[in-house]
Amino acid sequence: MTNLVAPLPAMAPSLSAQELADQLALKQVTVIDVREPMEYASGHIAGSLNVPLAQLPKADLPPGPLVLICQSGNRSRQGLERLRQSGHPQPLAELPGGIPTWQQAGLPVRTLSNAPLPLMRQVQIAAGSLVLLGLILSQLVSTAWILLSWFVGAGLVFAGISGFCGMARLLALMPWNRVSC
Repeated sequence: MTNLVAPLPAMAPSLSAQELADQLALKQVTVIDVREPMEYASGHIAGSLNVPLAQLPKADLPPGPLVLICQSGNRSRQGLERLRQSGHPQPLAELPGGIPTWQQAGLPVRTLSNAPLPLMRQVQIAAGSLVLLGLILSQLVSTAWILLSWFVGAGLVFAGISGFCGMARLLALMPWNRVSC
């Protein structure tokens, strides 16, 4: 088992999901979930604290060893680096692979009752609806409505190539996606 009480090593240690679960059960660590509130609401480790990555450097973190977690491990690694650079005095670790690693180990996640649908599902519903609407209107009203379907299709291709999805950004701002944890 990884010892988090030792002095901070040059490289932050990684914990397996089971090691993290064991240390949580013994109350030896605090889990900091660095995802956005909407992601946190859709499934998180019970007892974890939600501190989005952007707020991490200025957050009042609890004393003692901290384990950072996110969806894939990218943001938690960034968070570890930011805390290390700011001279954070407590031992730090991460769960590589994030929440999916936790779930694959058969460990439970807690979902908040006010959790919205995952953003990608919302994009799929909105894009599919707009494509269907464009097709229906092109048949019933004017053939020019087919341009709506073309526009949405081109937007999806652009999102896939560039990694930027304007529809996702827009949907994330909608009132039903505002979650406070």
